Amino acid sequence: MLCPFCQTPHSRVIDSRVIDAGMTIRRRRECSSCGGRFTTVEKAVLLVVKRNGITEPFSRDKLIIGVRRACQGRDVSDDALKLLAQEVEEAVRKKGSSQVAANDIGLAILEPLRRLDEVAYLRFASVYKSFDSAEDFESEIRLMRRKFRHEE
Repeated sequence: MLCPFCQTPHSRVIDSRVIDAGMTIRRRRECSSCGGRFTTVEKAVLLVVKRNGITEPFSRDKLIIGVRRACQGRDVSDDALKLLAQEVEEAVRKKGSSQVAANDIGLAILEPLRRLDEVAYLRFASVYKSFDSAEDFESEIRLMRRKFRHEE
């Protein structure tokens, strides 16, 4: 890491703290050359492999934007969406790979979203699973009801 003040590559760590529920490390550093102090943040990179083969860094914000569309007009708070995004990220990271298919993220969203708001779940599932007819909705609702009975 280059010092932001003098561009020297040598610094020492003064303090380290785990943040973001253990997903990130914040380090306070001091430049060996000029004595300037600065902060760095370290986070393991999770790459999303899209259907077209392009990879991009995982983004909770992008996930929230997508789910927020399904929640439009529903009583779902921003905090609830942030928790959902955190839960989804933790689930895909637990698979133990630094790359995850975009499809797997969609699958990881479904269950937490169903628990959060069933109408938003149906909206999201209709796009994600490419529903073509009212029968697709009916089938998904039957499946939801069966799952809900088993959870009680």
